Amino acid sequence: MRILPRRRLRAPFLWLVLPLWAAAQGPVTVTASVEDVPFITTPDHVTVAMLELAGVGARDHVIDLGSGDGRIVITAAKRFGASGLGVEIVPDLVAQSRENARRAGVAARTRFEVQDLFATDLAPASVVTMYLLPEVNLALRPRLLALKPGTRIVSHDWDLGDWAPDRTLTVAVPEKTIGREKLSRLHLWTVPAAVQGLWCGPGGATLQLQQRYQVLSALLTQGGLSRSYSGRLHGTAMELLGEAGARWQATVDGNTLRGGDATATLPWRRAGAAACG
Repeated sequence: MRILPRRRLRAPFLWLVLPLWAAAQGPVTVTASVEDVPFITTPDHVTVAMLELAGVGARDHVIDLGSGDGRIVITAAKRFGASGLGVEIVPDLVAQSRENARRAGVAARTRFEVQDLFATDLAPASVVTMYLLPEVNLALRPRLLALKPGTRIVSHDWDLGDWAPDRTLTVAVPEKTIGREKLSRLHLWTVPAAVQGLWCGPGGATLQLQQRYQVLSALLTQGGLSRSYSGRLHGTAMELLGEAGARWQATVDGNTLRGGDATATLPWRRAGAAACG
């Protein structure tokens, strides 16, 4: 339900419409262009909080989807030393962003493009930021999940459906004119590695993993004994917890798991279509 053109809108009108977007029920198909996403300015202290939540640093490349006047990318470069790309559909805002970056002295580390966010290559990002509508977030979700494990995603106010955030931060915004609450909710996700399936370990050990986003359940069979675990992924870092405080940790490296019980030097390997043996 993308019904508003991307332009500055009067706050009273948004106050009436945004709750309807948030309350929309049922499956949503996004067919309109990204021009339908409204431009709403993110306050400076919320911008800083988003970047701090993602742990942005000098080695990061931030891609801001729907970058508006460029403040998130510019702040990431000026305050945190990162590089960045801002994607915006309105040419005047892109021109303004480029000028803002020049004035801030970060033009060499930032880039702003007139581009549909759905046509943007997100692979170079270590951090993706966005302040979009719920249905746009959901349309982007498959592409976000396909990013390199460990990529951080921060969304202002809106979530990613049943992919629960790893952390949510609430920030007071006394001047906020949208909605009834004078606050913003910032949601953080870390893209998890794909580990679903059977893994083969040393000595005939097996690890069967069931994955739903970053949440895991596992059955470890080793030395004739089977143990159940539950756990989580944080990018490529896996931690499983079992009964009586049993802990099983590993690092995912493509089709290899390194770590786990007494396997510091012996990796586990993904079984694929074949069984372990």
